[in-house]
Amino acid sequence: MNRPRPAAERNHRAEALAHQVEGYLLLHTERERARHEASVLCGRLPWLTTAQAQDVTRQYVEQRLSLTHRTLRATAERAEALRHEYEARYAALRRTLLKRHALCASLMLLSTGAVSAATVLLAR
Repeated sequence: MNRPRPAAERNHRAEALAHQVEGYLLLHTERERARHEASVLCGRLPWLTTAQAQDVTRQYVEQRLSLTHRTLRATAERAEALRHEYEARYAALRRTLLKRHALCASLMLLSTGAVSAATVLLAR
């Protein structure tokens, strides 16, 4: 039986697919950039044979993609660590703010009660 999927699940799947396509396109772009850099490098080394130039290009592209992967992984890990730090700081600031508001509200209630009591006592 084919039941319709909820909109939230469809949106999540569409978002995941968009991220996957974006990742593929970024990898493809990085690979092409590395190939271009390798061809420029091999162009400066005219004594390389065609097979040697292809080998240098292959190794350069592999090394470059590995470096890019490590750099992106480190950046993502740092971003995650910063997110946790900021969330913890936000939670602490929010708790402090709520405590202050509760204290102010209590003081306002206390002063309102004191003014009311004083008014009642003065009215007698």
